[in-house]
Amino acid sequence: MSAPSEKYQLALDRFLREHPEVVAELDNLNPLAARARGETLAQYRAERLNEAFEAHAEYLQLFAWELTLKLTAESTEAFEAQRLEVHREVAQMAGLSWVEYCQLHDLTV
Repeated sequence: MSAPSEKYQLALDRFLREHPEVVAELDNLNPLAARARGETLAQYRAERLNEAFEAHAEYLQLFAWELTLKLTAESTEAFEAQRLEVHREVAQMAGLSWVEYCQLHDLTV
């Protein structure tokens, strides 16, 4: 597993500060479970953290990248602007019209 980007790492750090229950779970991982998967405890912990982050994003009905933006943006307005910019880029790469893409992903603009 590669090292997370700086922005993603900032989001993970904030996520952990806001969710002490996740920190407690991560601090009590079984090293034998990591070994059984052929991973170091640090690798196993990082994977569990990513899973918790993605599950939280899903709970909020966001993509993980959207949660990353939300946790690192300077304001709600900045988050929304960055989020829409990325969605527009994805729509363009997918060859979809903006209206079609918004309908597909329940985006209101």
